[in-house]
Amino acid sequence: MLRQEELEKYLTLCMKSEADFAEIFEEEKISEDIAMLNDRVEKVSRITTKGAGIRLYKGVSSVYAYSNETDEESLTKLINDLRNAIGIKDEGKTVSLKRVTYENRHPVKIAFDEVSREDKQELLKRVYNGAKSADERIVKVQSLMLNVRQNVQISNSDGKLIGDTRVRTRIRANAYASENGAMQSGFYGPGAGMGLEFYETEIPEDIGKEAARIALVLLKAEDCPGGKMPVVIDNGFGGVIFHEACGHSLEATSVAKNQSVFAGKFGQKIANECVSAVDDGTIPNAWGSQNIDDEGNFQQRRQLIKNGILTSYMIDTLNSRRMHMEPTASARRESYQFEPTSRMSNTFITEGNSTFEELFEGIEKGLYAKKMGGGSVNPATGEFNFSVQEGYLIENGKITVPVKGAALIGSGSEVLMNIEKVCSNLKRAQGMCGSASGSIPTDVGQPAILISSITVGGTSNE
Repeated sequence: MLRQEELEKYLTLCMKSEADFAEIFEEEKISEDIAMLNDRVEKVSRITTKGAGIRLYKGVSSVYAYSNETDEESLTKLINDLRNAIGIKDEGKTVSLKRVTYENRHPVKIAFDEVSREDKQELLKRVYNGAKSADERIVKVQSLMLNVRQNVQISNSDGKLIGDTRVRTRIRANAYASENGAMQSGFYGPGAGMGLEFYETEIPEDIGKEAARIALVLLKAEDCPGGKMPVVIDNGFGGVIFHEACGHSLEATSVAKNQSVFAGKFGQKIANECVSAVDDGTIPNAWGSQNIDDEGNFQQRRQLIKNGILTSYMIDTLNSRRMHMEPTASARRESYQFEPTSRMSNTFITEGNSTFEELFEGIEKGLYAKKMGGGSVNPATGEFNFSVQEGYLIENGKITVPVKGAALIGSGSEVLMNIEKVCSNLKRAQGMCGSASGSIPTDVGQPAILISSITVGGTSNE
């Protein structure tokens, strides 16, 4: 990382321009992947990334450039290119930096780069053993371990100098079940902002067994009927619908440009009063947590919706200028190659008062979405289409046969209003979220919820 006196010199040069703000983001990252097919290693990769990104603000306009070369000649050229773009001045603010220190919320006990490759491979073999032990119909298991350590240092013309170390680990398992010529797959992929101590409580064999369980359920699943019906969405990754269909529409990236269905709705009712939701980047060792955001501001717990009322957007510094609202420490980016913008961290609907059994009461015909899959959404309208990885029919208030081929179709604003009951079994799940500033780790989550009516796309002819 650059020394303080170097950063002060570069930032002072940045301010010899028409810019009113300058920032330097430095990054050093190690990413490690180990992939296995059944009990054999297929691929091992270890990538080191290093570079810096520099941006200048002038009002609500910004210019950004980055380089993987951080020597004086390269950075001076980069800064001069930015000054030319925004307007050069001979004089400007002299920047003096003061380092900000704090207590790390996310300690690591077992650093992945201090553990042998053989021991990491053994964790993946345990995933395979767990899946294979579930049933003889499991014919193939793919597993992948991801380990990341990202060091960042952020300095700006306001005099801030601050750093953070982010460590993450995750195992993704896909199990394939085959019977009578049919094949189905199941996926499970837990992770955390931890070292390899994560696998002391998230047991590798159990990861494999859960992926296998889903595949085996789908082998006997029937085609799902379609139509408008009540749907119970379970906890954990069920929260992906809120994340995609509502969360992105609450990011200043779209709100500031009036390209969100929730633009101009601050303080208004946008959901049923039983719905409250937060975006919390402070949860210790969570997958989407950080000590600071990627502008160097301390992470926060943001109450997005309280009892159905929109109480906060997720706002980065540049968009706070456009919106005339305070930033919420929501700036994130994949790497130094991306300018940051407002993004989610750990986003979830909070616990309600209903029991799990109460969600099903009075439903003559509906769908229980136990595990959600992928999908797509238009942030401007909130319209979405999500697949259901594991689903079951609800008949006369009871969970009955498993179904396949189900999709949930609707809009975020409609779904929020149609959530009738919220359970008390909050759980979060891990994923990667792509948007304007790249792919970042985020948690999604919720308790189980009842949506009174939503369109279910099905494959059944009935």
